[in-house]
Amino acid sequence: MTEPRNSVRGVIFDWGGVITGPIIDTVFAWLEAEGIDKDSYTAAMRPWVQRAYGAEQQDTPIHALERGEVTDAEFEHALARLLVTTDGRAVPAEGLLRRMFGASAVQSEMLDLIRELRATGLKIGLLSNSWGGTQDGYPRDILEELFDATVISGLVGMRKPEERIFLLAAGQLGLEPVECVFVDDVEGNIAAARALGFGVVHHKEPAATKAELLELLAH
Repeated sequence: MTEPRNSVRGVIFDWGGVITGPIIDTVFAWLEAEGIDKDSYTAAMRPWVQRAYGAEQQDTPIHALERGEVTDAEFEHALARLLVTTDGRAVPAEGLLRRMFGASAVQSEMLDLIRELRATGLKIGLLSNSWGGTQDGYPRDILEELFDATVISGLVGMRKPEERIFLLAAGQLGLEPVECVFVDDVEGNIAAARALGFGVVHHKEPAATKAELLELLAH
């Protein structure tokens, strides 16, 4: 990879669905493994997700979890009450989040891309809405090796797409938004970052993200 030739000095990545594989695949693997009725999951989560990431932000249990305002256990019980298995059994609340993301896997292509970017002198940040208020779901060795700064929502009491968390992430790198490219898989987060002056890449899969980043850095 060639040296960046423009004013971009840093790249900030989301975690789930960007560094890891698609979240929907992870969730569906969990539903299948535990025999959870998909309709019950959709009925519970769709309104929460729409209000959490849609154009009209309204507080939901997702907001509270991602800001660290409720414990994992409180969220797990709230969600589990709305779920049912395909044979009519209740879904155990304890450990639900751990089980939900149990199939999550880091994408080696994204780690290699970050290593290439770091080799050019770019600063690399992580900006993640955590489903739980700690760093337990993030491999510490990867964070220490690849990221110059990490901002995890549950630890800072704010979440994407709130303006202040984007400004915090850029500031942790010692940069202004216009000096950063932000990579995320959620359109609402991309729109919020773009409005603040970030360059943006809407992640779909690693090869396309790499190509788009190279294009941005070359101009």
